[in-house]
Amino acid sequence: MLGLTPSQTVGPFFSHALTWPDGPVVDEGPDSFWLRGTVFDGEGALVSDALIETWQPDGAGRFNHPGFRGYGRCGTDDHGRWAVRTVLPGVVPAPDGRPQAPHIAVSVFARGLLDRVVTRVYFADSTVEDPVLSALPADRRETLLARRSADGYEFDIRLRGERETVFFAV
Repeated sequence: MLGLTPSQTVGPFFSHALTWPDGPVVDEGPDSFWLRGTVFDGEGALVSDALIETWQPDGAGRFNHPGFRGYGRCGTDDHGRWAVRTVLPGVVPAPDGRPQAPHIAVSVFARGLLDRVVTRVYFADSTVEDPVLSALPADRRETLLARRSADGYEFDIRLRGERETVFFAV
């Protein structure tokens, strides 16, 4: 008799089967920096088999610009850490035409999730009033703000629980 199939909904294959060597490199220019973080589950445990995807405009707010991919993909390591090398994105318009603060869209795929969850990374030193960020309660906005680090920014993702990252229905 064969054993039972594991009850994982998505599987532990994202972090190693869907990545490629330069996937974490969105940009390597002189203005590039590391955006790093850790993924935590609802119990506060590290998620060592998640997949992080990022999408952003270049520094001038242009998507799909020659020489700029705008897309990054990185699996988490054994300590739940992920990192992409990128540049500060430019201001882009919201659907209503108002400017949005520089941000990076982030998708998280992980065990236990039936579908990806989507969030945004904002940078605390942005000066543009953002319609999405300002619509959130003040105590929830901080879950979307990256913190400065020695070589870029830190942005942890908490899938559930205390200080859960804000996720968006898309």
